[in-house]
Amino acid sequence: MIAETVCSAVSAAGLGIAAVTAYRKRFLAAARIAAYSLVPLGLVMAGVVDWLADTAFSPTAWAGFGVLGLSWVLFATTRTVERRRGGTRKERKAARAAARPEAVAPGASAPSLGQGSRPAARPAPASCGEDDFSDIEAILKKHGI
Repeated sequence: MIAETVCSAVSAAGLGIAAVTAYRKRFLAAARIAAYSLVPLGLVMAGVVDWLADTAFSPTAWAGFGVLGLSWVLFATTRTVERRRGGTRKERKAARAAARPEAVAPGASAPSLGQGSRPAARPAPASCGEDDFSDIEAILKKHGI
């Protein structure tokens, strides 16, 4: 009975905070706060709180939660190791096959070294007093400003 009252109070407080947040025109955050604050009320209405109160003192239930926790730790560990290694065996094999250089015509990937449309001449450096601004002037001239 007290758990239901506490959950209802938490939900009411959360909805109040959501209303204040919406008043400040932060509607996305207000909707998220409202969603979180409705969870305890939904758990009470669904009967989960009563079920939790019944299982809180059951050793079998705690053993089950321990097994679930162990399962989650194993799953998270294997995912971490898999990501560090680069995926599954098939994915690593496919990556190695893709990394092998294939036969390419000679010069097919060579860059063009021809003369571009830009002139090769660079402007002469300015005097020592204006040396700080010469780079800026060159950039501005390059962009046509």
